[in-house]
Amino acid sequence: MTPDCGTYDVLAGNGGGAAVAIKHPRHLETGADMRALTLVADRKLELADIAAPAAPGAGEVQVRIKAVGLNHLDLWGYRGMAFVKRKLPLVVGAEAAGEVTAVGAGVSFAPGDAVVMYGALTCGACNACRGGRDNLCENVGGIMGFHVDGFARDVVNMPERLVVKAPAGVAMRDLACAPIAFATVEHMLFDNAKLKPGETILVHAAGSGIGSAAIKMAKAIGCTVITTVGDDAKAEHARALGADHVVNYRTDRFEHVVRKITAKKGVDVVFEHTGAETFNGSLLSLKRGGRLVTCGATSGPSTTLNLMQLFQQQYKIFGSFGASIENIRTVLAKMAGGLLPVIDTEVALADFERGLARLETRQVFGKVIVNF
Repeated sequence: MTPDCGTYDVLAGNGGGAAVAIKHPRHLETGADMRALTLVADRKLELADIAAPAAPGAGEVQVRIKAVGLNHLDLWGYRGMAFVKRKLPLVVGAEAAGEVTAVGAGVSFAPGDAVVMYGALTCGACNACRGGRDNLCENVGGIMGFHVDGFARDVVNMPERLVVKAPAGVAMRDLACAPIAFATVEHMLFDNAKLKPGETILVHAAGSGIGSAAIKMAKAIGCTVITTVGDDAKAEHARALGADHVVNYRTDRFEHVVRKITAKKGVDVVFEHTGAETFNGSLLSLKRGGRLVTCGATSGPSTTLNLMQLFQQQYKIFGSFGASIENIRTVLAKMAGGLLPVIDTEVALADFERGLARLETRQVFGKVIVNF
């Protein structure tokens, strides 16, 4: 995909990052082109006009994007931390919600349906896909917005099997948090860690999109939640979400506080996603036979591990990446029941980079949403 040439303005004052070049389309009035936010180099975005997709083919759904949820995955891609080769320019945006505008032959959706999309280009044919374990696909073609073109564009065509109908009455900004943030938490807590009602859980980084979701999901089934934050303002927000105990990790060693709260017993589950800085403290926070589930390494990917502690304490450690399509259906039902994401900030498409800057400075409490 190569965007057409056009004229540019530069937006300044977008939160401390590099300016976004806004490319004025020449042919939007013809309906042949559409907006797309493209990464053209590390830390350089351009809002350009690109060719709109053709009418959806058999088995395809055409979706007009209404909202994009930002994640650390977007930040890594923006910084140039892609784990495999990718081709630039790349349309960004890994998580989105929208409205069906057209359908191909043999499709069960109808124009006007609210939907979310599964952004991993799974094959649908391997044993993992056929078994409903989509995030273990043996032939995945990449993650949209990270390896291949993503959702930060006006319209996208998707295979029907990667589109999930959304419940009525849930706002697009909330639906845009389902495919990655909410579904990732669902998979971590309930598929991997097997969190049960009445258990005690340590949730790291209450202010993150997945941390805030984990608090709400754990409290919804009657768990005791201990969580960590980096300042007193976030502590108040965490308590408002229902956290039973809040630890400011900048002033206290969270593992010591956890042992004190639990009378040296430890927690049943640790929800870990911050990485090297907290991993060993997280293990020390577990009870014997406790479960740690992790999906991230924002503070660093490498740590040391005391193997004697691991086997003597009989810890169970789960690596978790992404979610299944069924996880998305489950969290959409939870949203319909009133369990909604915490929204920190909403920005326009042209201010996408300002949203990334807010994530990068770790000042957020909840999700950053890009509205179309």
